[in-house]
Amino acid sequence: MAEIRTVKLEFLRPGPAHNQLLSPITPYLALCGADGPVTVSIPFEQRHLAARLQRLRYADSNGNAIVEEQREAEVREMGEQVGKVLGQVPALLSEIGNARAEGNTLVHVKLSLSAFELALVPFEFAIGSDGFPQSGSPLFLQSRAPIVLTREVRRGRPLPVEWNRPPRLLFAFANPGNFSSVPAQAHLQALRNAIQPWVNWRGNEAEQLEQVKSILTVVPNATLDALREKCAEADFTHVHILAHGARPERGGDRRYGVALCSKDDPAKADIVDGERLAMILTTTDSSGVTRNRPTLVSLATCDSGNIEEVLMPGGSIAHELHASGIPWVIASQFPLWMRSSTIATELLYQGILEGQDPRWVLFRLRQRLRTSSPGTHDWASIVAYATVPWDFDRQVAQFHERQVRTKIEVEFDHAERLLDDEKKGEDEVATEVKEIYKSIREDMRKWCDELADDASPRDRAERLGMSAASEKRIGILFYRQKHADQARSAYEKARDFYKRAWDIDPVNHWVVTQYLSFLAVLAVKKDTNPAAAECEAWAAARQIASWERDRMKGERQIWALSTLAELELLGAVYSPTFEPRQAEAAIVELCTKLFDTVGQDGRPVTSTLRQFKRYLEVWDDARWKKLAQAAVGVLENANRG
Repeated sequence: MAEIRTVKLEFLRPGPAHNQLLSPITPYLALCGADGPVTVSIPFEQRHLAARLQRLRYADSNGNAIVEEQREAEVREMGEQVGKVLGQVPALLSEIGNARAEGNTLVHVKLSLSAFELALVPFEFAIGSDGFPQSGSPLFLQSRAPIVLTREVRRGRPLPVEWNRPPRLLFAFANPGNFSSVPAQAHLQALRNAIQPWVNWRGNEAEQLEQVKSILTVVPNATLDALREKCAEADFTHVHILAHGARPERGGDRRYGVALCSKDDPAKADIVDGERLAMILTTTDSSGVTRNRPTLVSLATCDSGNIEEVLMPGGSIAHELHASGIPWVIASQFPLWMRSSTIATELLYQGILEGQDPRWVLFRLRQRLRTSSPGTHDWASIVAYATVPWDFDRQVAQFHERQVRTKIEVEFDHAERLLDDEKKGEDEVATEVKEIYKSIREDMRKWCDELADDASPRDRAERLGMSAASEKRIGILFYRQKHADQARSAYEKARDFYKRAWDIDPVNHWVVTQYLSFLAVLAVKKDTNPAAAECEAWAAARQIASWERDRMKGERQIWALSTLAELELLGAVYSPTFEPRQAEAAIVELCTKLFDTVGQDGRPVTSTLRQFKRYLEVWDDARWKKLAQAAVGVLENANRG
């Protein structure tokens, strides 16, 4: 994954956030990087900017269409003026220039705005002035030095972000009778396609629907009460709202809201402002502590990022949601075309659920909208409010790993269920599982190739080991299909992957153990004594795993228990002083401690149990049969009340 360099750009002025109009004579302090503050002026009068922004809405206040040439000229002129504002900050030019020199680096400009009137300025339109990459082109579309812009609300303390959570999506849409229709089916299909790789396959429609519902919840004709109930029932990580944007019919309040359905009459609209919506999406317990909070909210709602009213406290819908503690909010500053909203939904959730960094997703989304929605400026209408903590790169990487692993588990589950499906013909099943094996291998290849050149030996060995584990499971499935030659070929690939992992990380006891396992399984003559080097490798792996069990904590200690239990079994092959009763007692003790530490449903227990069952059911051998039975007995909780 390409590096992302973060640059914070902050505009400040004295006084409260609201009740200040834009004016060229108002000085703002710009802070960027390690340089000192510089004074910046914004070349817009409030009323002039309001009139110009109206021309970017595709229609005037009377509903008359804006001439396309006039609108495009406004987009260009506005972009040039905004680009000149950014060009007044030397440190920004310097940071972008440094990133450009480093090659494949995305520059993330974090724009921190405390003054409401500055949120009116469409910074996303910026055209690079002299000194910027590809000057004269839209700054956030050019790819010579990729740049992505996000906004953030200035706050006193860091906002906690938990990006690495199992995805749970809520899709709410509303279409009150006095508004035009919304593309609900297109958005639902886009979300359904995005979650598909992580939906377990089931043989009948009812069970399949339940699997979809475990990830995606849909609220049609959404009311505020319906949203409240759903958000109280589950901890949603992502919320997508499709509705029209509208102003409430309250005197003097010009802020936009979301047109949900009225609880009394679904045909009537309930215009919900950002403050009310935030209270629903972020549920709290009786002590006031936030219980559920989505990580990302996307608003397919016109004007959801339009602040417009600067005299009163409170900002746009997106601003209010972000200020209330939602880390990422994706919205639109202007009316958004329906086709563009569907494209944005598809790309946004496909990229994020794959584990891509959302900043790269946002950059590519702008480029896609520019090419796929010609004649619009929807690419610049998209606005993102985002909190990016110091460890965000690590969180994204961990989430990506979670999604890769989960996807592979889903694919293996699909293959196993197909082999058990008596309704399908043998040839049909063989064709389908062949495609699944191909997909798994491609996923693992991509995951290994994604590693940076400076990745640690442990990380490289881990991914090669996962590739080996996948080949092992493919081999077992071939064994179930009675394809002995293909099963052996997959086992040999697994052995070779484990050997490569061992060469990279010699102290990784797991990959050494698995390599020795396959040497034993693949041995043609079972009664042949192993080579001395193999016996030494077994002893070394046992010593390393014992050290981690005794001195490490957390997952490394837990997995060391699993490895030691398997090494005791493999002692039947590699230990020159093997004693069956001692090995069995050691396996029972190790598996009992593993069970007591993580419980029956913990991944280390289920993984270890599955491995020992393979020694019984797939790799049946008299040398280790009784030892494998002892391990399975403990891990299945067979001897407990």
